[in-house]
Amino acid sequence: MNNGVKIGHIFPVKSTPLQSTQAAASRSVQPTEFQNLLDSKVLKFSHHAEVRMQQRGIKLQPESLTKIINAVEDAASKGAQDSLIVFRDIAMIVNVPSRTVVTAMDGGQMRSNVFTQIDSAIILN
Repeated sequence: MNNGVKIGHIFPVKSTPLQSTQAAASRSVQPTEFQNLLDSKVLKFSHHAEVRMQQRGIKLQPESLTKIINAVEDAASKGAQDSLIVFRDIAMIVNVPSRTVVTAMDGGQMRSNVFTQIDSAIILN
């Protein structure tokens, strides 16, 4: 029995075609606010920095990494781009916007070096 109600009136039919799978896939690849927040809380190491840390026997404990990440956050809040971070007997050059350690050195190498192309320095204890 037909009561005179058309299905289209209850559940409106959209006149636009369905999105292609390519458009949907490209949308899922784009970072979300949540992913941006996660990325801002992570410290990355360039290949160069990883090699230097291995060569120089530099190892960072989780609590040390937390202090360094907090220092990078402080530098970012002040608009820093490339920071020298000195933590105990380790010096690191960090690209602040990308949260990436570019290079690292221990106390021996840091004493005889001139640090260039940085706009800030953070000394941690």
